[in-house]
Amino acid sequence: MQRLALGVNHELNQSQGKHRKPNAAPKTVLLTAFEPFGGQRVNASKLAAEGLDGRVIRRHRVVVVILPCVFGEAIAELKRAIRRVQPDLVIASGEAGGRAAITLERVAINVDDATIDDNAGVCPVDCAIVADGPVGYWSTLPIKAIVSALRRRRIPAAVSQTAGTFVCNHVFYGLMRIVTRHRGLRAGFVHVPYAPGQASRKIPTMPTTTTRKALEVVIATSIATRRDARISGGATQ
Repeated sequence: MQRLALGVNHELNQSQGKHRKPNAAPKTVLLTAFEPFGGQRVNASKLAAEGLDGRVIRRHRVVVVILPCVFGEAIAELKRAIRRVQPDLVIASGEAGGRAAITLERVAINVDDATIDDNAGVCPVDCAIVADGPVGYWSTLPIKAIVSALRRRRIPAAVSQTAGTFVCNHVFYGLMRIVTRHRGLRAGFVHVPYAPGQASRKIPTMPTTTTRKALEVVIATSIATRRDARISGGATQ
């Protein structure tokens, strides 16, 4: 997705307008989401992200790329997108059925261990993502500051200690490995709840408009915040 419509949100884009230098090229945020998987007809991350393609947030133009829910190919597509877009910031997103809040992932781990097939029919068990790679990579986003910013807007949010072991974590790990080779590039992963209609009444959902607003806040806070908030984001279990 490469369209360049420049929709502007007043609250999140207050730094642009008359203060912007003439002819200054905006920096770029790469926002990724996933295609539907696991028998679903939609993916909540895709629904929310698509509405932000071409937006300008704090002088950064958002470019949205939808990744295949396929081990290996998802990281390959991510690499191609980073080479093409040359982003200053990468936010990867995916859906987490069962979660009721926007969850900022703290760490990606070096394992693929699926309970269902990906969209190519592959179901790896106890496989390293990178054979000689480290056990994990930390997010370089200000995850606690983002959680605080979301909560101030009454959007449920939390720090997550696991991105799972399916394609979301696979992409998160691949992304952070790429970041180690790109000086100054910051990145991380955010999980969003199901969209309404994706699940039974017993499983939490979040309106797509709220999820999209949350992704705007994630982007804006990541751009504006270099040092994370020193507040609790841990878990006892």
